[in-house]
Amino acid sequence: MLGVIEWLSLVLSVTQFIVGLLANGFIGLVNSSNWFKSKSISLSDFLITNLAFSRVILLWIFLTDGLLIVFFYRAHDSGIMMKVIDIFWTFTNHLSIWLATCLGVLYCLKIASFSHATFLWLKWRVSRVVVWMLLGALLFAGSSTVSLVNEFKIHSVLEEAGDSENATELTRKKKGEYELMHVLMALWYSPPLILSLASYVLLILSLGRHTRQMQQNGVSPRDQSTEAHKKAIRIILSFLFLFLLYFLAFLILSSSDFLPGTRVVKMIGEVITMSYPTVHSCILILGNNKLKQAFMGMLRCKSCPLKPGSKGFCFP
Repeated sequence: MLGVIEWLSLVLSVTQFIVGLLANGFIGLVNSSNWFKSKSISLSDFLITNLAFSRVILLWIFLTDGLLIVFFYRAHDSGIMMKVIDIFWTFTNHLSIWLATCLGVLYCLKIASFSHATFLWLKWRVSRVVVWMLLGALLFAGSSTVSLVNEFKIHSVLEEAGDSENATELTRKKKGEYELMHVLMALWYSPPLILSLASYVLLILSLGRHTRQMQQNGVSPRDQSTEAHKKAIRIILSFLFLFLLYFLAFLILSSSDFLPGTRVVKMIGEVITMSYPTVHSCILILGNNKLKQAFMGMLRCKSCPLKPGSKGFCFP
């Protein structure tokens, strides 16, 4: 029998999965359609499109993992199933985080305004910087996956040692290695975390300074330009909050084996981690003019009555 926490976790996971799948699928469909029609795509749209597709895969992995935790917990924590899910999750999660980081760096270099020589050098080479970051993302994703495979090997040795006569001696030698590998796995996420924090903080500082300058020059606080800057700051703050929450949930999940109440901790961690690719994508739709217009147009098309002879299409 499932308890209250299990049912609540299941309902929240499925809800976030459906919303996230719709939001990311919508982003991918709109940008891919525009790309196909115009035969070209901007760097920001390219990043957003690939981010959406990676999150669709990530949400499927989250849902599968969550269902296994709720209904087949013993099978989840033992055997090949856990290893396969962890390998796919590690690679896809790294790509998704790095794509979001590249997007934050791109917005920072394009929007923020600073006179420092290093910032200006990066700003003039923004496309090259982002492309190199993407190549680095693939390298990081591959390297972290290899590290995970090595961690599995040590874990297998520890499991075998538990049933052998030399269990104590082997465990002492390998347990330290396993814990070290576990910590190093978390450190793989440090570069995107640091870059994202730096990008968001610089953006907030730049936009905040520009907003204050506009108000000092006599621009009304309700002016469209001022409102746009305030809206951008709110969106960036929400991105920053979600990013930090996601990393907190990741640390909870990665440390769940060392905490009491492992199953409950894992379920809570799963729910929190699923919120990031879902809510972040919804904010992207509302904050991006092209995606927002496409979304509002779809809603108007669904709500307006069809005219005779329209063949299923809606007319304004």
